[in-house]
Amino acid sequence: MYEAQLIVGGKKVDARDKSTYQLMSSTLEGPSTVAAAATVRDAKNAANAAAAAFPAWSVTPDEERAAVLSKAADTIEARADDFVAVMASETGSTEAWARFNCKIAANVLRHAASQCGYERHVVREGGDPHVSSYLVRQPAGVVLGIAPWNAPIVLATRAVAIPLAVGNTVVLKASERCPKTHSMVIEAINEAGAVPGAANLVTNAPDLASEVTEAIIAHAAVRRVNFTGSTRVGRHVAETCARHLKPVVLELSGKAGVIVLNDADTDRAVNAAVFGAFFNQGQICMSTERVIIDDQLADDFAEKLVQRTSELSVGDPNTQRVNVGPMISADAAIRAGNLIEDAVSKGAQLLTGGAISKSTMEPAVLDHVDSSMRIYHEESFGPVLSIIRVRSEDEAITVANDTDYALAASVFSEDIARAQKVAAQLECGVCQINGPTVYDDPRMPFGGLRASGYGKLGGVESIDEFTELRWIGIHEKEGEHFL
Repeated sequence: MYEAQLIVGGKKVDARDKSTYQLMSSTLEGPSTVAAAATVRDAKNAANAAAAAFPAWSVTPDEERAAVLSKAADTIEARADDFVAVMASETGSTEAWARFNCKIAANVLRHAASQCGYERHVVREGGDPHVSSYLVRQPAGVVLGIAPWNAPIVLATRAVAIPLAVGNTVVLKASERCPKTHSMVIEAINEAGAVPGAANLVTNAPDLASEVTEAIIAHAAVRRVNFTGSTRVGRHVAETCARHLKPVVLELSGKAGVIVLNDADTDRAVNAAVFGAFFNQGQICMSTERVIIDDQLADDFAEKLVQRTSELSVGDPNTQRVNVGPMISADAAIRAGNLIEDAVSKGAQLLTGGAISKSTMEPAVLDHVDSSMRIYHEESFGPVLSIIRVRSEDEAITVANDTDYALAASVFSEDIARAQKVAAQLECGVCQINGPTVYDDPRMPFGGLRASGYGKLGGVESIDEFTELRWIGIHEKEGEHFL
């Protein structure tokens, strides 16, 4: 069993009242982790520690901050085996998903290191020739990052990397479902030489999540918040931030669709769909939930898709190497199963998969899905892929946009100009052409629209999210006064 403590002011500490909670493994018998159960007072102490470290970290030379982030990246890569074991225990992650997390998280940190020397001083010509103006960009203060369990290394790292790079200090509120994994990310940053208190960690029992979160958001030193997770919880976080007038970046739920046009390479599209739908059991905000395909290709595509899906190995990643592991809980598997049952009862065909054993679901493919079915509209967040047949390019675009969620999509066509035209009409934050919906590049701005959130995590654009922009004017002579 793993242990996770709070990390406050550069030190691992217990909750003040010594409270802990146990995380029950989704696959192992018994608990996987015992973690400190922070109280509101503990949460405020973490924010206090971040505030105390801000004066020193914010003026740390760029090259020193960059060196810390780069060294943390090296540490995460070097400890990949440890992350594999912890993620399998806490979240049921497969080895491939854990190693993918380590690779992308290291890239996130190295990209952040490259941004430490961001442009802070820009001269801008104004309308008055007697006033010289310049813009100053500076760190905002303490940033609260709230990360989920589904891509725990990547998303915890992304929550803190750019904020730290531009001179903020951070508090990471760990997910109750993976406290040890999130702890290891903050440990890597502190061991790399961050100013004590620059990177802090709060773990809490599930029943205190709302209270702890609100206490940190309300703290006077906290100036920015970023949250990755479900739209349901994201709305609550946004409402809390609004009450306290704290800017927030939200990366929320998705319902990614792959559009397969009638001139597409179906083999390539099948491979992308299988990867996008079933990697990490479909528990990724970018997971492919829908294949929107021209009816001329649908039968051939479905046959190939079923064959590829049936080749995937399913089991417990704690005891064997598998392609598909358990979902985060038995309840999550049951919910996905209910969506399948609803679709079948309304005319969909279950081509393969769908059997459930505890928290594990065999990868499922549904054909002839339409808008009368819950799975057409709801995010399954499980290994379930729906085929929606259309008769034209225009209908494909309409179906792709017929969702509250607008995060990721992809378009398959041998005609790149045609695919670009379709991509331009899709209402989503990220679109790939002839590639899977599950794709990440830390150098690119990542974020969705509508119920998938707002703001950008990634790319140079994320610097804007975590800095203050100020205008300073120098008046060369006394101007005109009206009083």
